[in-house]
Amino acid sequence: MPSQTPLFDTHVALGAKIVDFGGWDMPLAYGSQLEEHHAVRQAAGMFDVSHMLNVDVLGASAPDFLRHLLANDVAKIAGMPGKALYSCMLRPEGGVIDDLIVYFFASDRWRIVVNAGTAAKDVAWMQEQAKPFGVTVTPRRDLAMVAVQGPKAREIVWSVHPEWKAATQDLKPFTGTLVDENTLVARTGYTGEDGFEIVLPATAVKAFWDALAAAGVHPCGLGARDTLRLEAGMNLYGQDMDETVHPYESGLAWTVSMKDDTRDFIGRAALQAAARDRELVGLKLLERGIMRGHMKVRTAHGEGELTSGTMAPTLGYSIALARVPVGSQPGERVEVEIRGKWLPAEIVRPPFVRNGKALV
Repeated sequence: MPSQTPLFDTHVALGAKIVDFGGWDMPLAYGSQLEEHHAVRQAAGMFDVSHMLNVDVLGASAPDFLRHLLANDVAKIAGMPGKALYSCMLRPEGGVIDDLIVYFFASDRWRIVVNAGTAAKDVAWMQEQAKPFGVTVTPRRDLAMVAVQGPKAREIVWSVHPEWKAATQDLKPFTGTLVDENTLVARTGYTGEDGFEIVLPATAVKAFWDALAAAGVHPCGLGARDTLRLEAGMNLYGQDMDETVHPYESGLAWTVSMKDDTRDFIGRAALQAAARDRELVGLKLLERGIMRGHMKVRTAHGEGELTSGTMAPTLGYSIALARVPVGSQPGERVEVEIRGKWLPAEIVRPPFVRNGKALV
């Protein structure tokens, strides 16, 4: 049986269509997926992301452990309480176990937020790797998480919790703060819009959700979350990367830090030896149709495959991410096979949309 978040009954009461996502019963949409998408681009929408898992990493050797565990270097954020870092966690062969966010609270206190579908294997992997370092890796299923996204999101959150404003109004992007011992307010998200992700006790999440709804925030499901993240050019684990591909093939070279020659993170040797013959690019379709994952792509440099594709509500045409042979440049024409026909598309550089504005 799929797991359920503390807000499951609320989603059902709102008439959401429930689907299995990563082993969790989650809302796909509450009615119109397009309305939910546009609510985030134009005002504010909220997502139950409590299926994702917060994991506390505690101990004096936590920095050394995390510098070994992750491809990005947590030394970049050490000493900056609340600062977040995006990284991949790799297998020794270089494949991506998961993409995640790590927060620094103190030298002996960190937090990692991992994806729902990979949470069990992530925790098992982290706990095994942590043994030589003497740190504890503790999953926090007592916590829930709500993402509030859109140009009006922060102001509405402050209207619901005015006592949070002083501590959060000056937060820079990809930074958070503990407004109390168990509540983290972070200026992060997965939509290409501003807003907050709030981690709070599971016992408090329904009252928070209901207060946001009363203040005019539109509940949004996985459908809108997917179109929003793809417009923002953000990868989805299991589609755009997984354990069979390394970060250089997934548009994630920027998350790999090789600057410190003495840092021997898991997967480093494999990445240094890996062939760089494929890359992830953005596509926009030049004719009517909708691109979807696993469709074939023909480029001047050889064949590739779509990893994610959708109709972009903000743009009015179909967009996609595709893994193709290296060498393609923005502006080049390619062809995508849709229902037996090869349709023209153009290579573009993601993101497609940011802060409500088209970039391609």
